[in-house]
Amino acid sequence: MGKLLIVGTVAFDAIETPFGKTDKILGGAATFIGLAASQFDVDSAIVSVVGEDFPKEYLDLFEDRNIDISALEVVKGGKTFFWKGKYHNDLNSRDTLATELNVLADFNPKVPSDYKDADVVMLGNLHPNIQMSVINQMEKRPKLIILDTMNFWMNHTLSELAEVIKEIDVLTINDEEARQLTGEYSLVKAAQKIYEMDPEYVVIKKGEHGALLFHGGQVFFAPALPLEDVFDPTGAGDTFAGGFSGYLGGIGGCFF
Repeated sequence: MGKLLIVGTVAFDAIETPFGKTDKILGGAATFIGLAASQFDVDSAIVSVVGEDFPKEYLDLFEDRNIDISALEVVKGGKTFFWKGKYHNDLNSRDTLATELNVLADFNPKVPSDYKDADVVMLGNLHPNIQMSVINQMEKRPKLIILDTMNFWMNHTLSELAEVIKEIDVLTINDEEARQLTGEYSLVKAAQKIYEMDPEYVVIKKGEHGALLFHGGQVFFAPALPLEDVFDPTGAGDTFAGGFSGYLGGIGGCFF
């Protein structure tokens, strides 16, 4: 059993879809990644931050899934990161209605000593400087560093993001983000341009149409399982990343 270090948000979400709406519920990139990865035989830990308003039942959920939360900081008197969004009828597009950074605004990640030798590091969607800080805290080069990001960081911190991409092995983004990052509509051309930024593998997620893996001039396509009804796609990409990193972490990243 290998070690997996997960870095990302643990948050509250409020979701509205054509099928209904919720008040604050458990969300965040690290949450979805961690819970998905826990389906595999992997020793995992989450590095994140929450406020004092974060319910103990959610912390218990992580521990019940054997996820180490010793590096999940709880800020006394603080409020947990909150995101509110509304999905359109196609469930592929959404509007952000509210984003409250709260304790995330001053987050300084601290990698637990037991995971500074992790086989796989999964860098969930966060500011590139935070992602780089985690890489710099590792005592040895992980067998695999996987990076997820989004268009917000491409818009506002592109130079910092480019520096992080130089340090990672796998970049996982969706088709819209790949096109924005490279200026290429063709995903094959986009992947070729991303290679020039120095990752070894490029995974481009296509939602209900599956995902593409690019490596060494080769392309592998994995279709998605068709579902009759989709009620809430929140965290789908993070869940994908959790399954991807959880499996590879469970085998100690030995494919790479």
